[in-house]
Amino acid sequence: MKENILVVGGTGFLGYHLCKSLLKKNFNITVVSLKPPKKLRFLNKIKYIRCNIAEKKQVKKKLRNNYSYVFNLGGHVDHKNKKKTMLSHYNGTKNLVNHITNSKLKLFLQIGSGLEYGKNKSPQIEKNISKPISNYAKAKYYASRFLLENNKKKRFPCVIVRPYQVYGPKQDTNRIIPIVINGCLKNISFPCSSGKQYRDFLYVDDFNNFLLKVLKNKKKCLGQIFNVGIGKAYKIKKIINFIHKKINKGQPMFGKIKLRAEESEKLFPSIKKAKKILDWTPRISIEKGLIKTINSYRKEF
Repeated sequence: MKENILVVGGTGFLGYHLCKSLLKKNFNITVVSLKPPKKLRFLNKIKYIRCNIAEKKQVKKKLRNNYSYVFNLGGHVDHKNKKKTMLSHYNGTKNLVNHITNSKLKLFLQIGSGLEYGKNKSPQIEKNISKPISNYAKAKYYASRFLLENNKKKRFPCVIVRPYQVYGPKQDTNRIIPIVINGCLKNISFPCSSGKQYRDFLYVDDFNNFLLKVLKNKKKCLGQIFNVGIGKAYKIKKIINFIHKKINKGQPMFGKIKLRAEESEKLFPSIKKAKKILDWTPRISIEKGLIKTINSYRKEF
């Protein structure tokens, strides 16, 4: 019999790519989100449910509680709205956990964030004491802490995954790489930061492969936190210039966007734990990943 799997936030960029991979497995897949999937991210053979996980009554009414696996990628994306961000990421996680209490649950995989570590020096490791700064980072951290406490007290089968910058085809145009690609393809001048900061960029297929590794080797991972990235920091200005050169159109306007006060100059993870426990390493270089992403946007342009 097919096992039931719930993907919260499955209509988003990461959720879409995860569901594509899961369709190749033997699962009944249910996706939960606030809105229906965009046309470019709609998948057949998936049950889509609209539900606000921050609302306890909606969770009880609309969701079953017999899932074997839950991937929680949900949460409000406009981080400027502090109340909705906290409710969706923290309260939403609590509502899911309190609702899905059946004995069939084998894995609750929580997508956290590298921002949970705050300004801890890079490369950041899982043993770092979390010092979240932004409201979004705090909401993610509170959810992680809640899950790990449940794991210790009740053996709740959770795993915390903390990605850094994941990019690839069909990403929304509110992230740095699609912003630059679209600006260049449209052949317009577009504002950027100074680009002096360094960030880790992981291609979405590598991220998906990691999630599937956790799914396959869940017993090794329960109660653990894993950083996921390419394990190296790249200068933002270099990334922007690479995209600009490949497309050979548009004009990035450096220094027009101010850095946020809480931004670190250099932010990237140690991925030694993922390598050691799961024998996982990223396979797609930043150059190859960017070219694949540029080509995918060209097709849709």
